[in-house]
Amino acid sequence: MLSAKMQDALNTQIHEEFFSSYLYLSMAAWCESNNFDGFAHWMRMQAQEELFHAMKLYDYVNAVGGKVVLKGVDAPETKWNSPLAMFEASLAHEQFMTKNINAIVDIAHQEKDHATDNMLQWFISEQVEEEATVDSICGKLKMLGDTGHGIFMMDRELDARAAPTPPAAE
Repeated sequence: MLSAKMQDALNTQIHEEFFSSYLYLSMAAWCESNNFDGFAHWMRMQAQEELFHAMKLYDYVNAVGGKVVLKGVDAPETKWNSPLAMFEASLAHEQFMTKNINAIVDIAHQEKDHATDNMLQWFISEQVEEEATVDSICGKLKMLGDTGHGIFMMDRELDARAAPTPPAAE
């Protein structure tokens, strides 16, 4: 059984994961409106992945006898100055999400909630991967600068992203 503090923290994280999905969908919409179809595809896949994260937490809370309490999702940003600015915003957001996950792990340790700590280890690994991926894209975009040819090539590269696979249920 989850403590009230842990249940609240997980419900807050469910909300943050839904917001993340919404944010990446907003980024996809911006890309589409600017004819960055490959960037848009990458962001759509990321939005889907964040939705999977929310549902992994949702399913966990229900599986351990907790109560999921959904909160409203605020409107995300809708405009960026460039693909690089958008990916830099994505990196800052992923770093924020990492801090959130780490804070929930700290609560699990304080409460000696080993089951939740174990489940959250998947999220810790996931955040390392997400930050590294977005940081790498930022680095490539910085190398390219504003060159049309380079952005075109990057757009094609990002268009190759495969659809995410839902994480295994706990």
